[in-house]
Amino acid sequence: MLTLTFLGVGGAFAKRNHQSNLLVEAWSQGPDHQDAPDDTLLVDFGTTGPIALHDLKDRPGFEYLAADGAVYYPRIRRIFITHQHADHIGGLEELALMNMFVHGDVATGKYFKPQIISSMRILVNLWDESLKGGLNTIAGRHALLQDYFFILALRPGEEGKDHFQMLKRYRFEPFPTDHVQIERKYDWPSYGLTATDTRTGESVFYSGDSRFDYAANAERLRAAKLCFHDVQLIEQPNPVHALISELQTMPEEVKKKTILYHYGDTWDSGPFDFVETEFAGFARPQQRYVLFE
Repeated sequence: MLTLTFLGVGGAFAKRNHQSNLLVEAWSQGPDHQDAPDDTLLVDFGTTGPIALHDLKDRPGFEYLAADGAVYYPRIRRIFITHQHADHIGGLEELALMNMFVHGDVATGKYFKPQIISSMRILVNLWDESLKGGLNTIAGRHALLQDYFFILALRPGEEGKDHFQMLKRYRFEPFPTDHVQIERKYDWPSYGLTATDTRTGESVFYSGDSRFDYAANAERLRAAKLCFHDVQLIEQPNPVHALISELQTMPEEVKKKTILYHYGDTWDSGPFDFVETEFAGFARPQQRYVLFE
């Protein structure tokens, strides 16, 4: 079984629903028969991620995330980074330091290192441009990204090096998203994910942060049994997210299986009630979705 839980469902500046980060859990038997999953994956961990994870650990079924009243970070085995914006990486410094200095054994030097996964370009930039300032100094020496994480650098689009797996059954493959353009499409690295159950062939689509790019993603969207797509509810020129009006142009059969996330704090103000009928609804924070049985 593979399950997905949004730590939060809001945009970068959301105050009511935390930022859109995911906890993916892989189970050999399922949450009804196991106290904890066999493997865990965070898809991004932004500025509000530590607070959201702290809240989640108190919910029924997520007690395995807690120890002594706090989040036990070694329960998070892997992290996939879609891109470098703070609402997707802002919690990594806390996670890294907690694993090394709070949950680690200072006397022996043994501590927990989760796996961090993304493209090589994102991982290099992640350290040099985002994490190095807070993590590069350990008492007596300088540190590197690999001091805190086991690194898996993918090469999206290159056969054999373009995916990772959970439980040798669930395949995750990143694809480029048209989030922010510098000079041309896809020139600033950001990714969405498809998850596939290799036993059944069923797939799930997760857009990541992206402008509306239906032509590029139509095949993935049509093939998926369930789709999660970011949305911007406020209309504006040159957006960096898919506008609700653009998503409404998708085929009916795609909209009916598409759950919208990364929405602003005004989602329940009235004008967007149609989302619950035209689409598969708004994503719910801290609610476990079953992707594959």
